[in-house]
This record gives sequence, structure tokens and C-alpha cells, in this order.
Amino acid sequence: MTGNLSLVGYGLATIGPAIAVGLIFAAYINGVARQPEARGLLQPIAILGFALAEALAIFGLVLFFL
Repeated sequence: MTGNLSLVGYGLATIGPAIAVGLIFAAYINGVARQPEARGLLQPIAILGFALAEALAIFGLVLFFL
């Protein structure tokens, strides 16, 4: 892929991580709302999931430049 097509490909590749981040934090908020005392346990897991989802987007960005 060259030119504008690779830009479209990267745009489509970011949809998955964006949805994943939304679902991760929606589940985190839902879990904390149901059980506030579990916040300390759920927060590191949510941040780890966010980091892994963002790594996919960064990987797609690297492939865009290659």
C-alpha cells in the first residue's frame, strides 16, 4: 500500500483499539460502581488493559510508516 491507501488502512486499524479502550473503562466504571471497595484491585488491571490496547494502535502507526 502506498500513499493515501496506507493512511486509510491506519485509520481503520485504530478502530479496534479505540473500541477496546472504551470497553475496558466501561467495565472498570461498572465494576467500581457495583463494588467501590474493589477499586484498588480493578484500577491496575484497567490501566494494564489500556496500555495493551494502545500498544496495538502504536504498532499500527509503526507499520503505517514502514
